[in-house]
Amino acid sequence: MRPPAAGAREALAWQAQSLLLAYPDERLPERLTLARRVAATQPEAVAGPLRGFAEQAERTPPHDLAAEYVATFDHRRRCCPYLTYYAHGDTRKRGIALLRLKQTYAAAGWRLGEDELPDHLAVVLEFAAAEPAIGARLLTDHRAGLELLRLALRDTGSPWAHVLTSVSATLPALGGDEHAAIGRLAAQGPPEEQVGLAPYTPASFMPGPAGGPR
Repeated sequence: MRPPAAGAREALAWQAQSLLLAYPDERLPERLTLARRVAATQPEAVAGPLRGFAEQAERTPPHDLAAEYVATFDHRRRCCPYLTYYAHGDTRKRGIALLRLKQTYAAAGWRLGEDELPDHLAVVLEFAAAEPAIGARLLTDHRAGLELLRLALRDTGSPWAHVLTSVSATLPALGGDEHAAIGRLAAQGPPEEQVGLAPYTPASFMPGPAGGPR
């Protein structure tokens, strides 16, 4: 098989990563098969973690994996999959960031479902797969939050740490400013102002006991 061009290669990786970050339902075996096929087109830094997740997921009973998904992403603030939360917390600035993301999607002809927020990592990756140039910028803009999520997943031994490692490998190396941002977020956490989100963020999508894309 001829290797895909660079932009197409990242798009394939982002699509596979997006699917692996969805709730592990009865379609998971198909997603794992796809992930392995995509891994065969990628550099090892991207491919190895995709295979690692597939292997760990296949060793875990489906019910246990589903329960771990909920415990990880719905009940641990440190493992929040909503990217704007890392920069803005529960503040009005997050509402503005969500609106801008929706506008970016709309400008590209992309429409979200009523039950989706635009900053869920699976959604951002799916968009990036369809619009690689814009998507790469969005992912890079949230580089510090992505790295903090990766580290949190790694520290809890989560199988989804493999997926975040694969995502990180598709992006530019961390710069000095991003390292500083990661350190600041890790030490202080995101802002905590609890106002201004009502028009944009249903309670079911706030960090805490809430669900991500199923």
